[in-house]
Amino acid sequence: MKSELTPRFIKSLQRNNDQIREDRARIIGEDAQLIYRRRVEDIELKIKRLEREQEGLIDISPLDRNSLTFADFNSETFVQKDIELSLTIRNLNIQLEVAQKRFEYLFAKTR
Repeated sequence: MKSELTPRFIKSLQRNNDQIREDRARIIGEDAQLIYRRRVEDIELKIKRLEREQEGLIDISPLDRNSLTFADFNSETFVQKDIELSLTIRNLNIQLEVAQKRFEYLFAKTR
């Protein structure tokens, strides 16, 4: 019965260089792929949130349904914020495109 059981530590010591390199490569590759995928997803999430924020800027609804007075609206602030958000979204879209292409290239997978 003892000969059937081989402890993990002993097996690990008996591995050859090719097996060790293969295990390390697999582990490193899995970690990098997971982190890369998460980074791409984070960029996508940032874009969605900024687009929602940008759409929220044009909501100048009245203070309540019986009111004809609109919420305080400052045209200068609106224009500045809208341009900033547009540029940020544009830059993030470029980052997303580059990151997606690199992910596909590096890991031969589409997310």
